[in-house]
This record gives sequence, structure tokens and C-alpha cells, in this order.
Amino acid sequence: MAWLPLLPTLILTAGALLLLLAEAFRRPGSAAGMAWGALWITALGTGATGVLATWGPLEGIYRMVLWDRGAFWLSLTILVGTGIAILFSQRYLADRGIERGEYYAFLLLAAGGMLLMAVAADLLVVFLALEWLSFPLYILAGFARPQPESEEAALKYFLLGAFASAFLVFGIALIFAGTGLTNLNDLAAWLKRPDPGAQPLVWIGGALLLVALGFKAAAVPFHLWTPDVYEGAPTPITGFMAAATKTAAVAALIRVFWTGLGPAMDLWAGPVALMAAATMLVGNGVALLQSSFKRMMAYSSIAHAGYLLMGLLGEPSLALPGVMFYLLAYSVATLGAFAVAVRMAGPNGEDQSFGAYAGVARGSPGMGAAMALFMLSLIGVPPTAGFFAKLMLFAAAWQAGWIALVLIGVITTVISAYFYLRVVVAMWMDRPEPRHLPRPDPGARLSMALSAFATLFLGVLWLMLGGLSL
Repeated sequence: MAWLPLLPTLILTAGALLLLLAEAFRRPGSAAGMAWGALWITALGTGATGVLATWGPLEGIYRMVLWDRGAFWLSLTILVGTGIAILFSQRYLADRGIERGEYYAFLLLAAGGMLLMAVAADLLVVFLALEWLSFPLYILAGFARPQPESEEAALKYFLLGAFASAFLVFGIALIFAGTGLTNLNDLAAWLKRPDPGAQPLVWIGGALLLVALGFKAAAVPFHLWTPDVYEGAPTPITGFMAAATKTAAVAALIRVFWTGLGPAMDLWAGPVALMAAATMLVGNGVALLQSSFKRMMAYSSIAHAGYLLMGLLGEPSLALPGVMFYLLAYSVATLGAFAVAVRMAGPNGEDQSFGAYAGVARGSPGMGAAMALFMLSLIGVPPTAGFFAKLMLFAAAWQAGWIALVLIGVITTVISAYFYLRVVVAMWMDRPEPRHLPRPDPGARLSMALSAFATLFLGVLWLMLGGLSL
């Protein structure tokens, strides 16, 4: 029973190790089997989360991990993101001659670390999960070697990630020095009857944790790594990072600040609100200036981190389901958009300028319609899932009294319509460029279809039920 909360993590980790072993005996040209193996392992992990969902709250490993309703939805979002990323990776890797079995093993290892973050109930587990998910991502960001952009992305991500890890370790050390605790529930109990002499250590430690987790969530002012890493990394990895890594970072914020530092919300709510406002403004404002689709999506990821931070400040009964639903809606729309980008990436290089998408919808109306749906969901237009997710976050923040923050969210949402619709206008209204025709890619096409179905289905389901009971 003690290991049950770790079951999905163990499945993905064991599967990754098996793939690494199989890679040693794989014949050249048989990497497709590795992709299918990774998909089956991801499906098995998803099944394990479904089984655990019927068990109710489960604690394990000396109360260091906790499986609850939040862990289920976070894990589901991570696994969906992993599966879709695997689907649209194979042809992309094969075209560039970088299809190696290690890719899928590292993808599963990173996802395993993210699943551990979803069940973390102790600061030590948060640190372990952060390192677990980060090191495979450093390698995957530079997987397109010897391309200079990919190697630069990996180096920047590694160096800045090391600084973030140092902040996290120092923050945990200060909190432990002041309280003698690392368990998040015990820390919350301590904060209800704190020792005045130890409080400064806890506050400084909490600030350092916010810096470290703000880096992983790509929140302003800790976002500067994001555009370069997103642009230089292989496109499937960029999509995976935008969806699954964002989910893991928000999972850590939920565990640390809602659970561990929840009784001290009056102290950290102000800095988080300022960070949320700056993240929404900078993310959406700078996205207007981008001429590359991947850099635009990087700043889109930053902007959505701001909306999620605003959700952390909301009225709890609305905020928790709102954040979970937002992560799922954002992830499927973002992954769908990157599936389109993968189809547009030719075998001889990638042109991610908006001109590369000119007139594509005239020859591939299905792809144009799918991209329009994804962009509308990221804006928050009904009846897409993105609209209802954003509505839940805004309502939660409004009820908690963060009216100015909600107004900033509404204004930046209106601003975002310009740069999101820019690619839709290019696909449907600009003159076609024959050299930029999308290539056949069954995996990317299936990813688009699944993401489009989820984007519509989740929104319509929410509308029919009057709100998802998460």
C-alpha cells in the first residue's frame, strides 16, 4: 500500500529502462517499435491512474507522497501530453536522422518525474521530482545535435535550471532550519502556531521556493530562458515542455503553497499576484512582436502561467477545479497546435515564420480548421474548453477579491486574440506557398484529431453539466 501512490511513476520509469535496454539490441531502422512501446507504456500508466482514482486518498512512504483527486487530474494531464508528444515525434525524428530509442526513454523518464511531482507531499520529494524531470529534458532539448540552436537550447536550459535547483535547495534548507520539518502537511500545522523566532527563516525559504518554481513555470521575471529553449529544441519536445512541464510546475506550486504554506497565504499572495500580473502582461505583450510561431507559443506559455498563478489566489472551491481544468484544456490545445507545426516542418529544415503557414488551409482545410480551433481555445472563445477553463479561474479570483487582477486577465485575453489569430489568418487568407505544403504524417494527424476532439468535447461537456466536478 505504501508504494501505490507511486504506481504510475514506477510504470513509466520501468518502461523507460526497458526501452534503454532494448535500444542496445535494436536493429537499425526499427525505431518505430520503440515509439509504439513508449505509447503502450504510457497507456499502462494512464490505466494505473484510473485504477488509483477509485481508491480515494492514499498516503505512502512515511507520508512523503499523497494520491488524491488533484494528483489524479495532474497525472492524467501529464500522461495525455506524453502520449500525444510520442505520437507526433516519430516522423519528425526520422526526417532529421535523429530517431533513436533513447528519445522515447528520456521522454518517459521526464514524465515519470512529473508524475512524482503530482503526488509530492514533502519538500524533499518536490526537489527529487524537479531534478528527475529536469535532466531528461536537458538532454531532449539538445537532441537535434549537431544543430547549434538545439545545443544552445540545452546549455541555456541546463545552466539556468541549475540556478533554479540551487534556489530550491537553499529554500528547503532554510525552512528545515526554522521548523525541523519538510512534510508539507506538518509545515501547514506549524504555521498555525509558529515560533516567532523561526518565522523569518520560513518566509525567506518560501520566497526562494517561489523563485525556483517560478522558473519551471516560466513566470516573469524568471522566464527569460523560455523563448530560446522553445525555439531551439526539437518541435515535439517544445510541445511536450509547454504542456506537461507546465503541469508539473503548477503541481509543485499547488503542493508547496496551497498545502504547505497555505496558512501563510496573506504573506505570499501579494508577491504571487504581482508575478501573475507581470506574467500576463509581458507574455501577451511580447508575443505580439514575434515573427516565429515557436517563439510566439513560448510567450503564450508564459502568459498562461500568469493565468494559472491568478488561479492559485482564487476562492478554493472554484480555484482547485479551475486550475486542474485549465491545465488540461491548455495542454490539449497547445499540443494540437504543435502537432500542426510538426506537419509543417519539412525534412530539410523548419521555417516557423508565419509566412510558412500562408494559404495552407486552402489545400488542407482540416488542418486549418484544427489550428483555428486550438487558437480559439487558447484565447478563450466559447464553446471551446479554453473558454470555460478561463471563466472558472476568473470567477475564482473575482470571488476572492482580486478584481484588478481579473481585469488585467480580461485585457490581456483581448490582446492575445491578435497574435493567436495571426496564424489562422495566414493559413486561411494569405496566398499559398507551394514549397510549404504540409507533409503526410499519420502520427501528427492523429494527434491533431485527438486534440481537436478533446478541445471541443471538454468544452461541450462542461456546458452540458454546468461545470466539471473535479
